[in-house]
Amino acid sequence: MSTPRFRLPRPFAFLFWKNPIIFFLTKWLLISALIGMLVGSASAFFLVSLDWATSWRESHLWVIWLLPVAGFAIGCLYHYLGKDVERGNNLLLENIHHPSKIIPLKMAPLVLIGTIATHLFGGSAGREGTALQIGGSISDQFTRILQLRPRDRKLILIAGIAAGFGSVFGTPLAGAIFGLEVFLLGRLQYDALLPAFAASVFADMTTKAWQVGHTRYHIPHIPDLSAANVLYAVIAGAIFGMCAVVFSELTHKVGSFFKVKIAYPPLRPVAGGIIVAVAVFGLGTTKYIGLGIPTIVASFNEQLPAYDFALKILFTAITLGAAFKGGEVTPLFFIGAALGNTLSYFVPLPVGLLAGMGFVAVFAGAANTPLACTIMAIELFGADCGLYAAIACIIAYFFSGHRGIYGSQVVGRSKHMVYRQHEGESLSNLQSNPKKLAHEKR
Repeated sequence: MSTPRFRLPRPFAFLFWKNPIIFFLTKWLLISALIGMLVGSASAFFLVSLDWATSWRESHLWVIWLLPVAGFAIGCLYHYLGKDVERGNNLLLENIHHPSKIIPLKMAPLVLIGTIATHLFGGSAGREGTALQIGGSISDQFTRILQLRPRDRKLILIAGIAAGFGSVFGTPLAGAIFGLEVFLLGRLQYDALLPAFAASVFADMTTKAWQVGHTRYHIPHIPDLSAANVLYAVIAGAIFGMCAVVFSELTHKVGSFFKVKIAYPPLRPVAGGIIVAVAVFGLGTTKYIGLGIPTIVASFNEQLPAYDFALKILFTAITLGAAFKGGEVTPLFFIGAALGNTLSYFVPLPVGLLAGMGFVAVFAGAANTPLACTIMAIELFGADCGLYAAIACIIAYFFSGHRGIYGSQVVGRSKHMVYRQHEGESLSNLQSNPKKLAHEKR
C-alpha cells in the first residue's frame, strides 16, 4: 500500500501558489538577490581596481603624459567594438522608457576598461556611470534567460541601476531611490519599489562581504534649525542648483564642440587628453583629476582655495566631453563640497555642513534626483544633517530647471507649472530646441 503524499490544505496552496502578491514577492526577491550578488561582486572588483589605478598614478606621475594615448585606445575601443553601447547611461534610460533589444553584455567590460584607463592615466571622472552600466547590462541579460515580459524588463533595468549605484557608494537606500527617480523627472516608479530596494541592499551586502570599504565623511558640527539658518540653506541651495546647470551645460557644450571640430571619434579623447595633461603639469597638482577624494574629505574640516570647485568643473567637462569614460557623480561631489567650502566665506553656517550640503545638492540639481540625494546625505553624514540636506537638495533641484547630465531623462512632471509644455519631452530634446527652453531661461 503506497504512502499518500502530503498536500497543503486548499487555502494554503492557493496562498502560496496562486496569490499574485506572494508570487510577485518571491519572484522579485530571488531575481533581485541574483542581480545584487553579481552586480555587488562586479562593483567590488571595480572599486579595488580603481583604488589600484589611483595609487599607481599618484606614484608614477609621468603616466599622465600618456593620457592622450589612452584616450586614443579608449576611442578606438568604442568606435570599432562598442558603437552600440557608447551612449552609456542614456542607453539604459532610453530602454526603460522604450524597451528595444537587450543591452549587450559587452557594455560592462568596455566601460570597466575605459574607466580604469581614464583614472590610471589622469582623467577627471567618477565611477557612478560605470556602476550603472555594469548593473544595467548584467541585469538585462536575465530578460532573455528568464524570458521576462516587457513590463518586467523595465523593473529589472531599474533594479540593476539601483544595485550599481547602491553598491559603488555604499548607500543602499539612496541607490534604491535613485533607481526609481532618475529616469523620469518628477515621478517615481512605485511598481519597481521592491526590485530596486532588494537589488540595492543585496548588492551592498555583497560588496561588503568582499571586504571592500567606502570613504567615510564626517560633519563636525550641525547647528540647531532656525529661521535664519533655513534662509542660509535656501540661499546655498540656489547657488548649488545654478552650479549644477553650469556643469551640465558646459559638459554638453564641450562634447558638442569636440564632435563638430573632430570628425574621427577616436581623436576626440586625444585632444581632450592633451589639454588635461598640459593643465595638470602647468598647475603642478593632481588634485583636480581622478576622483578627488582627499580634497572632498578635506573640504569638511579645513578652508580650501575658493577656486577649487571651478577648476574641477573645467577638468571634468573636458575629460567627459572628450568621450573619456567614467561618471559625473563623484566629480559633482567634489564640486559641491568645494563650493560649499567656498560659501563658508560669506554664509554663516559651519564649513563642514556647507560642504556636506553641497556634496549632495549639486548632484541633486545635475541628476534631478533630490530624494535620493537627501537619503544619501543621511546615510553618509548621519540623520542630524537631514533637514539641511533636504532644503539644499530641493532648492537646487528647482533652480536647475529642466536641464541635467542625463539627456534621456524624460520630464514626467514639470518642476514649475508654467513649463507644463515640457512634460513628456526628454532633456536632450529640450536642449536641442532652444525655443522650448527660452522662456525658462528668461
